[in-house]
Amino acid sequence: MTILEEICARKRHDLEAMKEQMPPRELYSRVEALMDEPPAGRSLSGALVQSPTGIIAEFKRKSPSKGWIKESGRPDEIPPAYERAGAAALSILTDEPYFGGCNDYVRTARPLVSLPILRKDFMIDEYQVFEAREMGADAVLLIAACLGRAELRSLACTARELGLETLLEIHGESELNYIGDDISVVGVNNRDLHVFRTDVQTSVDLARKIPAEFVKISESGLSSAEDIRMLRLCGYSGFLMGERFMREGNPGKALADFIAMI
Repeated sequence: MTILEEICARKRHDLEAMKEQMPPRELYSRVEALMDEPPAGRSLSGALVQSPTGIIAEFKRKSPSKGWIKESGRPDEIPPAYERAGAAALSILTDEPYFGGCNDYVRTARPLVSLPILRKDFMIDEYQVFEAREMGADAVLLIAACLGRAELRSLACTARELGLETLLEIHGESELNYIGDDISVVGVNNRDLHVFRTDVQTSVDLARKIPAEFVKISESGLSSAEDIRMLRLCGYSGFLMGERFMREGNPGKALADFIAMI
């Protein structure tokens, strides 16, 4: 079993427990009540296109391959610091066993920031999409390697109906056929989630193969200003970065210093 298969199996198990704690009918009812409120108007794709940096700063406390990155990281401190430093958008991990995340981290950060928030998790069930809407996220991550094409497109449709944008994550050319209606942003993960090896060349190789009408972002393994400048020339508007900043004593300052270099 690969690491990704292990994570998805654990996710299915944990989801059953979540549904017992909050039955789908109750969650869906809560979200239905939220739909009467005017839309917040926070667009991940729009923020990336308009931003001079395109950096999606990630609140990531832990990694399956590297263990704890910043166990003491607080969602009421680091996301607002990222916004002050000039991030275009935020990504918040909500997976607990492998990434040290929590749904409440989005709920905590939401009233403290005005930037779009991507709920980053291993989404395999529409229940999680409704969770994302209820907790205040503006976009969800759908990973091609975790889902069949029909499953992914169904989840993307649900996200759109709930007013959420979808970031489709791909890693290889064989996953380009996942791109379609209801996808807002296409992300190329430079990390192979099956073995957790990372190579930025993955983004370079796939750049021209992604249809031009989609906002493109590069994810994982980005550490230098040179990486960002090179990927911009390849057509990328966004750059998802977390570990590069979370390992520093002051992640917000680390982001500000990085932006000054690019």
